Amino acid sequence: MKKFILAAGLLSLAGTTFAQGKSCDELKAEISAKLDAKGIANYTLEIVDKGTAADGKVVGTCEKGSKQIVYKQG
Repeated sequence: MKKFILAAGLLSLAGTTFAQGKSCDELKAEISAKLDAKGIANYTLEIVDKGTAADGKVVGTCEKGSKQIVYKQG
């Protein structure tokens, strides 16, 4: 659980910093690669419109802030 919290926190900071110029699919692939490298398994990443109610933690924004990438464990 501590790994998940640490990974999600780092990804949210990193994801929002450099996501502005990237497509959502590209950013989603990068986040997925980072999670896999940390040994985190059994998760989903979903691209949703900003402001849409979604279960999970927002770990990145893309398309100039109009969309968000949501992380769900399980």
